[in-house]
Amino acid sequence: MLLVKLFGAKWRLVLSALFICALILELGYCQKDAQEHRTTPGRKPKPTKPKLGKATNKGPRAVTAKPKVKATPAAKGQTLLTQVLNKGKFKKLGETLSVQAGSILELRCKGKPVQWGVPSYLEEDDDGRLRIVQHERYGVLTLVNSTGADTGEYTCYPMYCEDTDCRKEYDKAVKVFVFFPDPQELFVPSSDYYEVIQLRTNWPTLLPCQVTSPEAKVTLHREFPPSEVAVDGAEISFNVRRGFTIHRPRPHHAGALYCVASLGNLRQSSTKYMLIYVNYPMAPPAPVIQASSSSVALGENLHVSCTVMGEQDVVVDFTWEYPGQQIGRPLYTQESVRPDGGGGAARQQSQSVLLVEEVREVDQGTYTCTAQNLQGAKSASTTVKVVAKAKPKKP
Repeated sequence: MLLVKLFGAKWRLVLSALFICALILELGYCQKDAQEHRTTPGRKPKPTKPKLGKATNKGPRAVTAKPKVKATPAAKGQTLLTQVLNKGKFKKLGETLSVQAGSILELRCKGKPVQWGVPSYLEEDDDGRLRIVQHERYGVLTLVNSTGADTGEYTCYPMYCEDTDCRKEYDKAVKVFVFFPDPQELFVPSSDYYEVIQLRTNWPTLLPCQVTSPEAKVTLHREFPPSEVAVDGAEISFNVRRGFTIHRPRPHHAGALYCVASLGNLRQSSTKYMLIYVNYPMAPPAPVIQASSSSVALGENLHVSCTVMGEQDVVVDFTWEYPGQQIGRPLYTQESVRPDGGGGAARQQSQSVLLVEEVREVDQGTYTCTAQNLQGAKSASTTVKVVAKAKPKKP
């Protein structure tokens, strides 16, 4: 019995020791298991320097999307215009794009926000076919039931915003010229049978016969006498997006002209353009005013001349302001134009002379002449004094 008691006590000590050991092992295992459970499944454990990794992860989150668009030059320069082909498929655009008439045009422009520019035809009336939607990071332009008349330039303008004030960034605009080929219309339709265009000597002249297809062959023709106008690329050039440009207009370019387009078996004529030659001066006139006398006696006649030396065939208009105007004294003028042979270039003298007969006291004061041409107007003035008529000397 004593032996049993001794062995019983011994076994109790052994069992107690084993229990304590198992408890220690279990605690260690739980700690290890807890550590494993804290690691997110599917991810690698944190690096040995968690502080550096933590700071790196916070870096991108510290910069919000709004300042990137509004203030960061790199972000503003990332304006991108694409064509939406199908859901999830996009095509980066160049200078031109062809979309068959009747199809849907969908353009996407990166930016928040953006504004769109469309051909004037669509600006005036789109019949509900045009839809523009601004999403969080891009704008979308959608045009349905397209026609050849929709041919033209489509522009996306990124906006620079400060609070609620936004303005277009014209220098960062992205443009694409969209053709809508129509098997029945080679030219963009126009409601005008003819269009009057001035030929200015100092400005290129554009004949805007735009075609709906870039594949169309276009020629320029004169109505009277019927003939085709030579297009050499220097004096006259052609751009499929704009039309024909006369770079240095001359009198022989004036008259009735039109364009002819041909594609396959189809051949069509454009609107007629009535070209009127106008010799535009290089600068406003420089009038010189001179009175027949700065001091005129009562009852005598006064002549005040206003002279302009300028380019040949340039029309100059004269207007006058004079003291007698206040009491309704009528205006009498004589105007003339004559060529001036001096100098190498052809020039002319334009002149207006104000006639004042039987001068009165009311005719004393300032005389102002204003000369005007197509470039502007300038004035010149002179002052005339009226004195008493000298008494005749006794014999």
